[in-house]
Amino acid sequence: MKTLLLIDANSIIHRSFHALPSLTSKDGKPVQAIYGLSSIFLKLFRENKPDYAAALFDRPEPTFRKEKYAEYKAQRPKAPDELVQQIIEARNFFPAFGIKAFEKPGFEADDLIATLAEKFKNEPDVQVVILTGDRDTLQLVEGEKVVVRTFKTGISDTITYDERAVIEKYSLRPNQLIDYKALVGDQSDNIKGVPGIGPKTAVAVLNRFGTLEDAYNHLSDDSKLEARLKPFRKDAFLAKELVTLERNAPIELGGIESLKLNYTENEVKKFFAEMGFEALLRRLENGILPQKAKPNTPPTLF
Repeated sequence: MKTLLLIDANSIIHRSFHALPSLTSKDGKPVQAIYGLSSIFLKLFRENKPDYAAALFDRPEPTFRKEKYAEYKAQRPKAPDELVQQIIEARNFFPAFGIKAFEKPGFEADDLIATLAEKFKNEPDVQVVILTGDRDTLQLVEGEKVVVRTFKTGISDTITYDERAVIEKYSLRPNQLIDYKALVGDQSDNIKGVPGIGPKTAVAVLNRFGTLEDAYNHLSDDSKLEARLKPFRKDAFLAKELVTLERNAPIELGGIESLKLNYTENEVKKFFAEMGFEALLRRLENGILPQKAKPNTPPTLF
C-alpha cells in the first residue's frame, strides 16, 4: 500500500522549537526548529519514505472561526520572533525534501489536512498518514485508511492512531471526539464547552446517546443531565462548530499524482549545507538514522 503523508507544518515546527535548546547558525539565525524538523524527516524518510506528501501551513490572517467567535485562541501569546523566522524558513525546508506546501487565508492547517484526507481517502491502495504535533486531527481517523502519527515525547518517539487505537485511548469513536470537545471545551483554543462537564461525564454522555444532538434531543429522559446541559445548548453547539474541521476548503490541486514526492538526497544535502547542519549531513551521507539526544544536550550543528 502506498502512503500519502499530510504534514501539520506549524504544529511540528512549534514542537521542535520548544523541544530543543536554542540554536543559531553561523550567521546568527535561530535554527533549532528547522534542525528538529530536519531530524524528524531524515529519520522518517529513512524508515519509510512516503509516495505522496503535502505540508499544510497556518496563515496569520483571522480564520472563519475567529469571525464566528471573537475569543477563539484569544488567550494565546504572540509567537516569539525566533519562532516566526523559522516558520518562514520552513517554506524552504519542504521543497528541499520534495514536498509541496499549501496554505489558504481564512483556514487553518488542520482544515487543509481534513480537505486533502477527504479528497484522497478513497484512493485505492493508498493510506493517508497525518503527521502532527498535536491530536486535533484524530477526528479524521477512519479504520486503517486514515491514521494519525503524533509524538509521545519530544520529537523522537511517535505513536500512530488508527480507529482501534483511538477507541482504546478515548473510549470513543474518532468522529465522537468532535462532540467530546463540544462538551468539555478546548482550553488551548479558548473554547469553553459546557461548564461542569469533564472528560468522564462527556464520555458517559456520548456512550449513552452517541452524539451531542441526540443527547440534547433526549434531555427530558434525565432530569439531572437536563439541568446541566440545557442552559448551555448554544455554547455546546458553537463549540462543536468551532472544533469541527472543514473538509471542503478551497485548495487548488489536481489528482493524487500532483502530490507525488520529488525527493532527492542532493537537494537535502544542499539545504543542510546552507543551514550548517553538518552532523545531519554526515548522517545522511553515512546512511545513519539520527540518534536520540541525551536530555538537555544540544544537537551538534558544526
